[in-house]
Amino acid sequence: RDKGPQTLIDPLALGDEALVCVVGSIGAPTVSIEKLPEGTEMLRALRLLEERTGRQFDAVAIAEIGGANSMQPLIAGLQAGIPTVDSDSMGRAFPEIQMSSYLFGSDAKVAPYAMVDAADNAAVIPSAVSDLWGERIARNIAVSMGARAGLVACMMSGAQLKASGVHYTMSLAHHLGARAIEAQEQKSDVPQVAADVLDGEVIFRGKISDVNRRTTKGFARGHVRIDRFSPVSARGSKDDRLEIEFQNELLIARIKGEVVVTTPDLICIVTEEEGEPVTTEMLRYGTRVAVIAAPAPAQLKSEVALEVVGPRAFGYDAEFCPLPGGVIGRRPGAG
Repeated sequence: RDKGPQTLIDPLALGDEALVCVVGSIGAPTVSIEKLPEGTEMLRALRLLEERTGRQFDAVAIAEIGGANSMQPLIAGLQAGIPTVDSDSMGRAFPEIQMSSYLFGSDAKVAPYAMVDAADNAAVIPSAVSDLWGERIARNIAVSMGARAGLVACMMSGAQLKASGVHYTMSLAHHLGARAIEAQEQKSDVPQVAADVLDGEVIFRGKISDVNRRTTKGFARGHVRIDRFSPVSARGSKDDRLEIEFQNELLIARIKGEVVVTTPDLICIVTEEEGEPVTTEMLRYGTRVAVIAAPAPAQLKSEVALEVVGPRAFGYDAEFCPLPGGVIGRRPGAG
């Protein structure tokens, strides 16, 4: 607030030689309910990485446009006095660092990276044999830091970001929020409006009847069951239930045992009346919700990408059948 508004820059306006870093937090979202951030973790990690590499960053990039990690790069950029790029690496959220188009879509590497926590513990990892190993090391450090830490990683050039990023996702999030607020004020069907903005559809409406969630190895893992409103029979049937499995993020949805949506396409749970997002740490029995499915950005649908973010990457024996269409990665309002 003291520093004024943050500057959000068009990714295509970024110089090819500009030095960019990815900023966010790592850990289990359930922990954030009880363990609040100190507020400067990302800034301290950024300065630490600059100090250890002897290089100064020109801009901050967004790792994922879902959840708190969509907003933290705005705060960190403002604190550091550098702009935030209107681009992320997922067009959604994923639970692991290597699940990033900046990494599988270019020759950028996750390391070197820096991590700090609220208690001022800090770690710098100068190298990793692979991005997957970079994730494993960072995850173990995060667990030692209380399952929540600030992370600055994936040093890359402006050219690498422009070639691999999912662009204009912050602008899309702003547009989506504005449309949702407008729909709330007009007493419209907010979940349907949100689905329309994302070129998706509302696939289910019902009440959360069961949540199985545990925090383990730095992730919030489990499943949620949603019973459809007003089932045909008094007892209901399996046809009237949607089950979704998650690992920090919603990954695969089934009705009657049949897969209806799977990663990397988006599965979003929102409240039925207001269309407010319900993230995995906020799932509660009895909440009335709508479930939206939306097409993933093109960057996540290549063979290389699916090896990292497709259903088999999470251990699901399922084929990815992409939803048609898609607007994520395009400037809002563009044809």
